Amino acid sequence: MCLAIPAEVVHIEDEMATVKVGDALRKASLLLLPEAAELGDYVIVHAGFALHKVDPEEAQESLRLLRELAACADEELFH
Repeated sequence: MCLAIPAEVVHIEDEMATVKVGDALRKASLLLLPEAAELGDYVIVHAGFALHKVDPEEAQESLRLLRELAACADEELFH
């Protein structure tokens, strides 16, 4: 199973971006994006490729829900 998590574009150099999820930074190719990425955009990355942009509000809501889900899983695991 694969979980798509929105990542924020924090740096662009040529066709490569540095994306941020939480405190983690990763490299992602922009070659498969149908439209140009800009700093601050949120993208879905799979296997090192940014596949599409995500609305910033939707990205923030997805990240909030994932954090909430992780917190619930932690509670279940440790109780």
